[in-house]
Amino acid sequence: MRLLHLGNVVIDLVLTVGDLPARGGDVIATSTATTPGGGFNVMAAAVRQGLPTLYAGAHGTGPFATLARAALTEAGIEWLHPAREDLDTGFVVTLIDATGERSFVTSPGAEATLTGDELPEPAADDLVYLSGYSLLHDSNRAALLPWLAKLPDDVEVFFDPGPLVAEIPDHALEAVLARVDWWSSNAAEAALLTGLADPVEAARAVRRRTRRADVIVRTGPDGCVLAVRGQDVTRVGGFAVRAVDLNGAGDAHAGAFLAGIAEGKEPAEAARRANAAAALAVTRRGPATAPTRDELEAYLRGH
Repeated sequence: MRLLHLGNVVIDLVLTVGDLPARGGDVIATSTATTPGGGFNVMAAAVRQGLPTLYAGAHGTGPFATLARAALTEAGIEWLHPAREDLDTGFVVTLIDATGERSFVTSPGAEATLTGDELPEPAADDLVYLSGYSLLHDSNRAALLPWLAKLPDDVEVFFDPGPLVAEIPDHALEAVLARVDWWSSNAAEAALLTGLADPVEAARAVRRRTRRADVIVRTGPDGCVLAVRGQDVTRVGGFAVRAVDLNGAGDAHAGAFLAGIAEGKEPAEAARRANAAAALAVTRRGPATAPTRDELEAYLRGH
């Protein structure tokens, strides 16, 4: 199997602060870093678990794009399209507070300019990854929705709506819900969609809204809720760790889960591995901190 990633690779400008500034205020960061982020985090997590991955999103020409392509190359991730000549890749200012929580401000770039003629025809055994961020950009949305509707039924589609799920246009969200095979979000995102704070009830509600999808609702250190069609909704336990940076935890979870599904693991086992990958990721600073396969196997043997 291969992961075909149709999300957005951006550059994260990461600043660690004691507290977020008040409106109109100012704080001094205790550390800063410039790293690849966005869709890169999911792809890096998947590749580290042995899943071949192709980036099929757009990318630009400029300093941020150069950083992004260097990271893709180092991670062993191929890309499909040539660089945009007139745009740089976008960036995200990420603020990490003393609790490890993160806040984002995004400046879109070339990754927000995907067109329909650039979308590939997936193979039957490809896993397709879609991001809610893509549906917020007019060009990407106009390209992806017709492409998604024409996908063969045997192509498995994984969708992560992201924290701006409430801003995705209704028609786009409904089109995705009608086609995806996996919905994966955190509990806050599931609550935004369903109005339900209980992640178990939210998982059931998301599953009802889809035509064919199974549902994962991530619940932080508690693990995740798994709603597979034809089965009872179950909780898959998490792993207790000392978190220092929550940035990229959901991406590590998604990449590890997809690698498990690609290997033919049952959803509950793939989810347990994903929980462990996310737990390891939050013990390290930086967005793309998912473990390697050997690290994950060693951690699971100890638990």
